[in-house]
Amino acid sequence: MADKGMKKTNAARLLDQLKIAYELIPYEVDEEHLGAEHIAEILGEPIERIFKTLVLRGDKTGLFVCVVPGAGEVDLKKAAKVTGNKKVEMIHVKELLPLTGYIRGGCSPIGMKKPLPTWFHESIMQYDSVYCSAGQRGLQFRLAPADLLGAAKGTLADLIVV
Repeated sequence: MADKGMKKTNAARLLDQLKIAYELIPYEVDEEHLGAEHIAEILGEPIERIFKTLVLRGDKTGLFVCVVPGAGEVDLKKAAKVTGNKKVEMIHVKELLPLTGYIRGGCSPIGMKKPLPTWFHESIMQYDSVYCSAGQRGLQFRLAPADLLGAAKGTLADLIVV
């Protein structure tokens, strides 16, 4: 659960409601380096355990979320196929806050304004715990992959460029 004195994010409140165990990990934000590589370096963790949340738009289904390893790149063809779209694209960063309630570098797969269909890269299940944004810059969750998947009502899929 959350440390005392730390402000709870919507994502943390949702995990509390679901009685899911997690650890909040604060880190120093560097506005020039908001990517997962920087977070992995600061936390001293392998980049493969840091998962980033990306919001995409499909031509048939509309908005959906892909959660992929920090060094991974979403394969748009694979994402289109698993989501039932012919064509998908990343949303523009200007759209992120109004659509999800989160900003770049602080987008969590849980606790968005409106729950979106969410797919996780299948590699997430090979770890006992993983990291993802807790819903604000400078704060990560560490939790069991199955718990994260359950909280996001996510589906496993092959999503990244090989």
